[in-house]
Amino acid sequence: MTYHLSNLSLRLLLLAIVTTCSAKLSWAQEGSEPKQPNFVVIFCDDLGYGDLGCFGNPTIRTKHLDRMAGEGMKFTQFYVAAPVCTPSRAALMTGRLPCRNGMCSNRRRVLFPNSKGGLPTEEVTIAEALQEGGYATACIGKWHLGHHKQFLPTNHGFDYYFGIPYSNDMDRSSSAPKGHPSFWDPKIEYFQVPLMRNEEIIERPADQTTITRRYTEEAIQFIDANQDKPFFVYLAHSMPHVPLFRSPEFEGVSRRGYYGDVIEEIDWSVGQVLQKLRDTGLDENTLVVFTSDNGPWLTYKDHGGSAGPLRDGKGSTFDGGMREPTIFWWPKTIPAAEVAADVGSTMDLLATFTSLAGLPLPSDRKLDSYDLTPVLKQTGKSQREALFYYRGYDLMAVRVGPWKMHLKTRTGYGQAKAEVHKTPLLYHLEEDPGESRNLAKDNPEVIQSIQELIQEHQKEMVFADSQLEL
Repeated sequence: MTYHLSNLSLRLLLLAIVTTCSAKLSWAQEGSEPKQPNFVVIFCDDLGYGDLGCFGNPTIRTKHLDRMAGEGMKFTQFYVAAPVCTPSRAALMTGRLPCRNGMCSNRRRVLFPNSKGGLPTEEVTIAEALQEGGYATACIGKWHLGHHKQFLPTNHGFDYYFGIPYSNDMDRSSSAPKGHPSFWDPKIEYFQVPLMRNEEIIERPADQTTITRRYTEEAIQFIDANQDKPFFVYLAHSMPHVPLFRSPEFEGVSRRGYYGDVIEEIDWSVGQVLQKLRDTGLDENTLVVFTSDNGPWLTYKDHGGSAGPLRDGKGSTFDGGMREPTIFWWPKTIPAAEVAADVGSTMDLLATFTSLAGLPLPSDRKLDSYDLTPVLKQTGKSQREALFYYRGYDLMAVRVGPWKMHLKTRTGYGQAKAEVHKTPLLYHLEEDPGESRNLAKDNPEVIQSIQELIQEHQKEMVFADSQLEL
């Protein structure tokens, strides 16, 4: 009997010890800080809504992006804030409409090598918000928010910069053929664009035949060097903006021709970045976003992309100019093979990234950024109620729910002035993504509701002076 009681006591003592240890371990786990996620944004230039296999392209092979979509979430209603480069990129970086910070104009649509302005110092970028929270930050690729020293990425929250500071068709050489011929058969020496590392020009003209590959290598090296801390990589490809260039390994690989070769090299680049994250074990703690700055440059025919079922392209506030093929990827956090029903915007990345990182948003300014975390984790919806389509400082259209109302319309290129609609045009984008059937006559209450929303928007809107006109 004595032995039996001793054995029972011993077992009770062991149970008490295990229970106490488990409770302490549980408390420690609950009380510990979760690891901040990494962020990678892969941003194309002039990519069309219909240029990827997973968005319906019949001849361009994008196996890595297709896999990314299969493992992540596609946004089929994801927008930029402007249909051209500079204002679109400013909106992504700041979470604000470009007319709020002056990164737009009704006279000059983007910054040029002779421009004096750039993204104002007082703007808070995604990189600055994350850098304040201990993130390592890199901008690799096209910047186009000012090429003077005070406007470069290294003065807007990025620890490291490698890339071309503006569009790859600028600084055209006097020896280059005039007009479109220099784009149909481009040569490196036709475009005297500088390649920079931090604030130093290291190559001019940049060898654009290898630019996609070199951007990719730089991104991978930065990820390798910063595995032990949270990081933000903004990989902004110069392609497929004309003039088109691709590496020798990708010449003639696509059934879509030269343009297809360029897209398939970008697809390869995406595959390299995602594989690096898998190989380093960082994939389950990294959110990767793939999208573009605006729609396809249709005036360049087969050297431009396709807007798929959408109307018009680059330069236009029809959806072909501003709705982008977009994929969010984060294994074991974002459910695989999902298609988001919500409308999203590149402006939402600021609120989403800071929310996921547990960092504050700027509270001293008006933001146009909404947290997409509930959409990504499927715990709720975005709080975005409307999208405002601006061309420079002109409000052209507004989307609310499935409805899009045009106050003015203008093609991307070739139309001298906008057509002002006394009775606005009204399209149901979910039933008619090509904006072909005007339903204004039968839905006056929808028009009235959107007009009231516009009045509220215009009451709070304060336009900043244009940086593009300095």
